Amino acid sequence: MNIRKQTEEIELKTLHPGAAFSVGSKGRVRKEREGEIRTCYQRDRDRIIHSKSFRRLKHKAQVFLAPRGDHYRTRLTHVLEVSQIARTISRALRLNEDLAEAIALGHDLGHTPFGHAGESVLRDIHPGGFDHYKQSLRVIDVLEREGRGLNLTYEVRDGIVTHSKGKGKIIPQKKEGLAETLEGQIVRVSDIIAYVNHDLDDAMRAGVIKKQDIPKYVVEVLGSKYSRRVDIMVKAVIGRTMETGYDKIDMNEDVSSAIYELRDFLYDRVYESEEIKREFIKAKKILEDLYAYFLEHTEEVSKDTPSENKADRHRVVCDFIAGMTDGFALMTFERLFMPQEWQPL
Repeated sequence: MNIRKQTEEIELKTLHPGAAFSVGSKGRVRKEREGEIRTCYQRDRDRIIHSKSFRRLKHKAQVFLAPRGDHYRTRLTHVLEVSQIARTISRALRLNEDLAEAIALGHDLGHTPFGHAGESVLRDIHPGGFDHYKQSLRVIDVLEREGRGLNLTYEVRDGIVTHSKGKGKIIPQKKEGLAETLEGQIVRVSDIIAYVNHDLDDAMRAGVIKKQDIPKYVVEVLGSKYSRRVDIMVKAVIGRTMETGYDKIDMNEDVSSAIYELRDFLYDRVYESEEIKREFIKAKKILEDLYAYFLEHTEEVSKDTPSENKADRHRVVCDFIAGMTDGFALMTFERLFMPQEWQPL
């Protein structure tokens, strides 16, 4: 009995024609024998979950660095929330839920310590620049499994490298820069649905903003409760995509306008607030000093950092620092630059 083939047959019978079918995958860089139980996208999802990079996400900040409290989001809880939203949308649209889940779980594997503060530092000091979505692909292709990589399918890799939007359009008018699969496009919009809601929630928990500070238009369109906002955004994606015939993943204009306003509000009052900037300065100091130190002592990290070119010291150091958790970066900084307690012989 080949369960994988049965699953693939079920996909062909039940999924929308616009879905990315497992049997239609463009495959992997290195060919592998198909398994008897899992489809190619299910195997990709499981490889991501069992990777070291995925486990480290639980100790990487989302927005607030070293928050005191058990309920603030980390990079790991973020990708889990993105995955849940992406799976819900995919299931409703009869698209490939396994593919969307794999992309969602892997989309931030290359994120730095200290959230986007860390990404900004590496972008400035690494000669080749730095983008976490490109680093995520590098983690998958090169850095995991002692340099062998995870050898994921083309569709998962494509969805990961195209998920990021920064302050760009939520739903671009043109398909240029979008994932080739609808499932990859779902992860892109699920990412923003997740972060604008949970970052707002965390900011209120931290006392950076109050509920009454939320823009009036945002409340009118999306509501004042966390669950209500997520529900409205998800339904807006599902409904509009169905209306437009699955040409691309889309969203109702009034909801997307409210998300833009909410995102601008978060940038103004949270991401670029004085409280966050103060912590950013500290994170910047830590990572700049670590980068400079390891650039002069590359031998201390090169053996633990797989690379195609060990002679490229900047690449080796960048990979090493990008893979750090917040706690490991702090511990390493203290070990290298802070006075240590004297231990008598």
